[in-house]
Amino acid sequence: MNQESSERTNNQTENGSMIEIIDMHKWFGEFHVLQGINLTVHKGERIVICGPSGSGKSTLIRCINRLEEHQQGKIVVDGIELTNNIKNIEKIRAEVGMVFQHFNLFPHLTIVENLSLGPIWVRKVPRAEAEENAMYYLDKVHIAEQARKFPGQLSGGQQQRVAIARSLCMNPKVMLFDEPTSALDPEMIKEVLDVMIELAKEGMTMIVVSHEMGFAKSVAHRVMFMDFGRIVEENTPEQFFENPQHDRTKLFLSQILH
Repeated sequence: MNQESSERTNNQTENGSMIEIIDMHKWFGEFHVLQGINLTVHKGERIVICGPSGSGKSTLIRCINRLEEHQQGKIVVDGIELTNNIKNIEKIRAEVGMVFQHFNLFPHLTIVENLSLGPIWVRKVPRAEAEENAMYYLDKVHIAEQARKFPGQLSGGQQQRVAIARSLCMNPKVMLFDEPTSALDPEMIKEVLDVMIELAKEGMTMIVVSHEMGFAKSVAHRVMFMDFGRIVEENTPEQFFENPQHDRTKLFLSQILH
């Protein structure tokens, strides 16, 4: 094991678990979309989930903040079990940031207004403080000069960086990314990944659904491959890419790595 792998393992051992998923199942009608998911995510850990379309990747992370409801098993986020208790759901959503494929910005609000809205309404932060905080995070994602523009005036890559900054304004303990670069033109992908890499370096707990394997190799502690609603294989990036164990993983990697 190289030094980087050793450091990653030590970090995971020293930190407590942030997310615990135990034998979790989900159905859409008759379709058993998630089957017996077991996953522990430690504080500061970064996990990349890959797999074919329809394998359950996005549904898995959407269950973590109750955008989708699981029907069996247990999900615990930062010590709070995710049940039908509305207060628990609100607590978890306040701690878990989510970045989607599409940016979901309010088109009629300026960029700084988009970022300020959540802290003002959810955390009851005064407007002046919320806007100051918004400017801090816009600067963090290298887009502060766009603060007074509207989303439609920005490129796709800029809008996705705004979406990341919006999540950061809520001071989340965990960030979930659902294929954040899949809707972007190729030249815009790097600017979004660079922001995510900076977040990773700062120790943010992250679960990223993505086929950006270069990002996975450089940032992830673990890479997971899902197929037909199950976690088929998981390992360190080094082992996952250099020595995949499952035939289905080998086939998938042969198709996406050129």
